[in-house]
Amino acid sequence: MASVITKRMRLSRRMFLKGCTMSQAPIVVGLPPLVSMFNSTGTSYAAETKTGRLVTPIESRFVFWYNGNGIPERYWIPTETGPDFQLSPCLTPLARLRNDVHVITGLDNAAGRGGTHPHSTSGILTCMPFSGRGAGGPSLDYLVAGKIGNESRFRSLQIGVSQESFGSSMQRNMTWAAADRPLPCEEIPHKMFNRLFGVHEEGWAKRKRSILDTVREEAAILQKKLPKEDSLRVEEHLTGVRELERAISDLPQRYQLRVAPPDFDGDMRDWPRVAKIQSDLLAYAFATRQTRVASYMLTKCQGIARFPWLGYTAARHHDYTHRDGLAPGADGAAGQRILRDICRWHVEEFAYLLAKLKSIPEGDGNILDHSLLLFVHEHAEANPHKNTNCPIILAGHAGKLKTGLHSRMQGTVAELYLALTDDVMQLGFGTFATTNRKLSGITV
Repeated sequence: MASVITKRMRLSRRMFLKGCTMSQAPIVVGLPPLVSMFNSTGTSYAAETKTGRLVTPIESRFVFWYNGNGIPERYWIPTETGPDFQLSPCLTPLARLRNDVHVITGLDNAAGRGGTHPHSTSGILTCMPFSGRGAGGPSLDYLVAGKIGNESRFRSLQIGVSQESFGSSMQRNMTWAAADRPLPCEEIPHKMFNRLFGVHEEGWAKRKRSILDTVREEAAILQKKLPKEDSLRVEEHLTGVRELERAISDLPQRYQLRVAPPDFDGDMRDWPRVAKIQSDLLAYAFATRQTRVASYMLTKCQGIARFPWLGYTAARHHDYTHRDGLAPGADGAAGQRILRDICRWHVEEFAYLLAKLKSIPEGDGNILDHSLLLFVHEHAEANPHKNTNCPIILAGHAGKLKTGLHSRMQGTVAELYLALTDDVMQLGFGTFATTNRKLSGITV
């Protein structure tokens, strides 16, 4: 923490500013982590009760991040292992965050064998074989939410960016409650904003009013009671909320409050804008303790979108992974370079979320210090749909997670997930899907 305040009001970590719109719809604005919420060392939440001081640990958070269509191994996988590894061309966006990540390669997506994108995706998300209709069981994020999500306003959040409607439910969904039971992700920033803050009202969407207008008086009264550092944090937080409003309102109408038609091909020119807004909303949800668990589906399984902001519009993402007459194919030099640039953009968006979480102070550190993020693809090398040597990035510092290195490991993805849930998150599963063996080398 920047300073220690010995005389201060004690605030609940779940305190919200509440108001009503002109139509009497409720508005809820959460507060960020404030110095006044923690004990004097910033290591635990503290609150005054009738029977004395109640201290609770800072909770951990979990993010499951997914990208489809695999990778070009030569541009993604680092050559060196250990702490002195050189970032590969696809991983360069992580340069300023290299001490916050652990790159893992070499693991098998054992349950994904079958050769198709749905097989691989079911395997990487659930470690269970594809059922023929959907995932073979509950996804990792759903199981984690069952352990740590019940005391939050939202048990978990399912966040998406791509609005592609191509393919089956296995190709369009990331979170699964059970075999063949998907939980669709929210791809519309307006709707995610409304879910976190309250009910939509036309006025703020058209920038005539702000949801902050409904809580400004309550916020001003609170700020007068707070120490200066906390008052400044509240002001910065409210400014960030207003910037989110503006960013969402500035999106083209085609991304606002609508569901894509069944034949929508997913060609979104504003993907990077949408992705950053969705990441900002997720960071807000974590900062205000509205949820502890989220899935984030940046691109779909077997995605067919184009990438105009990268200059690649001659063919679609999946086309670039195979030779089809339009695209050069992933096995050729030109196709590999195109996939390199696409995958680098994926990592760039992931790095944006990491940096956002790292920028939010919490206790004696920041939110990234208390988070575990897991970045997966459904398979490794794109063209052959390879399910060995899977590329995985771990990030954050929850549970003494080992970071700042590249490790080439032997084992399965399920064995990694068991190590993450038991050793990092301390959930006590004891087994995951088809394994009761844990990988070593994950924690300090």
